[in-house]
Amino acid sequence: MLSYNMMTYLQKYLLLSFAIIAMLLLSGQSQVQALEQVPMGIHILTPEELVSARELTRVSETDERWTYVTIPFTLNDVGQHERWQAFFDEAKAQRVIPLVRLATRVEDSHWMVPNYHDIVSQISFLSSLNWPTDQKHIMVFNEVNHAKEWGGRIDPAEYTRIFMFTSQWAHSEQKNYVVLPAAMDLAAPNGSETKEAFAYLDEMHATDKSVFDHVDAWNSHSYPNPGFASSPQRTQKNSLRGFEHELAYLKGKTDTDFKVYITETGWEVDYGLQRWLPSYYTYALQHVWSHPQVVAVTPFLLKGTPGPFAGFSFLTEDNQPTPQYQAYRQAISKVYEELDAAQLSQTQ
Repeated sequence: MLSYNMMTYLQKYLLLSFAIIAMLLLSGQSQVQALEQVPMGIHILTPEELVSARELTRVSETDERWTYVTIPFTLNDVGQHERWQAFFDEAKAQRVIPLVRLATRVEDSHWMVPNYHDIVSQISFLSSLNWPTDQKHIMVFNEVNHAKEWGGRIDPAEYTRIFMFTSQWAHSEQKNYVVLPAAMDLAAPNGSETKEAFAYLDEMHATDKSVFDHVDAWNSHSYPNPGFASSPQRTQKNSLRGFEHELAYLKGKTDTDFKVYITETGWEVDYGLQRWLPSYYTYALQHVWSHPQVVAVTPFLLKGTPGPFAGFSFLTEDNQPTPQYQAYRQAISKVYEELDAAQLSQTQ
């Protein structure tokens, strides 16, 4: 017969064992859940690139996961109903969720500042289309801490007013818009042509302390800087984890844990970096973009050749896969294989 002390020891041992097992199971579930929350995508420039974008992120012929594309929508696109409805119809067929970035027109080497009429016309047109999903994601312009992206000037107060108007107008449409602000260039310094990202955000907040109440989700350009060529293990604000710094900033201002869409990221590839790409993308998928607040990641850019974005491009000028394409696809396949295996083991 066991003594009282021995029985007490066994009870504690069993309780500890059950606790450890439970922690391991929960850890496994957390990893699977985190991976499930990172549907991958790609940044494209035109509606006609959609099918090629889906081919990149579809890991097999039977893969039915939804993915994302980030795509600009300019003032010149307003009125092109047939083209954009065809894009949305194809997106639904291909199971792709579009993240639509509002843009204006280039004048004198910079993007012109929108007026209220421009915004109303863009949103009204987008509201007239049948989207592939009930939620309609729009981003209110781009990297406005660059003068060239905002009328040749840096004006956080003006952008704040434009952003708040856009958010209010979109929500007044009752079309289930998800409004994201312009992403910041997290590597930009203070100067005549750029403003440091958090200084810009501070000025937005100083202009109107309710500005972040008009944000439905955050928009981040978290590149592996410096030089678009750094290790994914860096943690500084200009690194692949830049979005974590932004989320912490927003938490301090609003006490809100925003979901985040990383609509631009990725490496600018040269010969020396090519061999690291598969491991870089795999590490990012497993340890960075698996963050529970990350909804989507759309690296820049599906087709950037010929031109200044050739080093980022996933396709060549004649639509052949680049090392970017191969590394990204290899990483996606590897991570989804691990996800599928983990899910299968849980059901057995």
